[in-house]
Amino acid sequence: MTDRLSEETRGVLIVGAGPAGLVLGNLLLAAGVDCVIVERQSRAHVEQRARAGFLAANTVRILTDAGLADGLLKDGRQHDTCAFRTESGEFELAYGDRGRGEAHTVYPQQHLVRDLVAEFLARGGDLRFGTAAVEIAGLASDRASVTVRTPDGGSHRLHGAFVAGCDGRHGTARATVPATAARRHVRDHGVSWLALLAAAPQSMAAVAYAVHRDGFAGHMARTPDVTRYYLQVDPGDDPDAWTDRRVWEALDRRMRTDVHGPLHRGEILERRVLAMRSDVLDPIQYGRLFLVGDAASLISPSAAKGANLAVMEAETLARALAARLHGDDERLLARYSADCLPRIWRAQEFSHWMIGLLHGPTGDGDEAAFLRALQHARLESLRTSRRHQDHFADNYVGI
Repeated sequence: MTDRLSEETRGVLIVGAGPAGLVLGNLLLAAGVDCVIVERQSRAHVEQRARAGFLAANTVRILTDAGLADGLLKDGRQHDTCAFRTESGEFELAYGDRGRGEAHTVYPQQHLVRDLVAEFLARGGDLRFGTAAVEIAGLASDRASVTVRTPDGGSHRLHGAFVAGCDGRHGTARATVPATAARRHVRDHGVSWLALLAAAPQSMAAVAYAVHRDGFAGHMARTPDVTRYYLQVDPGDDPDAWTDRRVWEALDRRMRTDVHGPLHRGEILERRVLAMRSDVLDPIQYGRLFLVGDAASLISPSAAKGANLAVMEAETLARALAARLHGDDERLLARYSADCLPRIWRAQEFSHWMIGLLHGPTGDGDEAAFLRALQHARLESLRTSRRHQDHFADNYVGI
């Protein structure tokens, strides 16, 4: 005789406790909508997972209006300038003085997640760590369900009016959408980055993008004591093959420290290889399932859009769910994809443009020389054209 599967009914079932799921959960609680968040990882894991750190002005507005921004307003740092280093020299672009005049707030994602978890629990939210979603069903009925594996190894089934899939590109939510129900747009940009966290203060006030024949290098502040660096590497490179010495030598060479001054060095705390890929599902809803964040679209980190898209989508979905559950108004839910996808594609377009701007050919020959000259022309236009700078500023910070 088999054990009977335990069951429970809630309002909205949220799968995943990253920024997308946590913002959505907090906004639903504030709107008086019952919800539960299930997360397969432990609380310690999600609160320590280092990811993005550049929050756009619209993201800060959403979080501030919802009472979720105490930490970032206290400890976040304003960044409104980026620098480009090439063989022709260095120029800075004060994008906060261009376009709409908006800046980024730098606040590490793990700190934001920690704040969002604490606020959700303080508001009486139900957040279940170590609880993996293994099946999502009933999406064509009025009683959707998520079957989960509980921390003790048992199974439990949650029923709800709607499911929000916030569990990433490889999560259960996206895998639940049939191939015939959505079109998947995929691009491998053929570029990989070695993402590094260094226990060292930032070496320059601005975000820095270095264009070099050996490949791209990037410098992004995170906290007063930790800096994010990126190095373009061959696809499939083993991150462990990049010793601290090899990392710093490559950064020195590509960032031309012999010309612009040394970098502050420190222990490399994290090294992992990221493949520059883009992946968009259309539509990002299927029956009673709505995808948010990386589950809806994966974007390369070249323009710091991922977390900002997730927050925008969470706000859009929270408003739609509240309208449906409180007023039986289906209109916002019906157009969730139509409202979000144009902004997703605009972010994708700018990210794609940034990849082309930063990654030139590393070889020799006539074609490489031609492409390198085009790259130089793009950078010169960005350096000298106010109209180009305004366009860059609006897209760099906005969605």
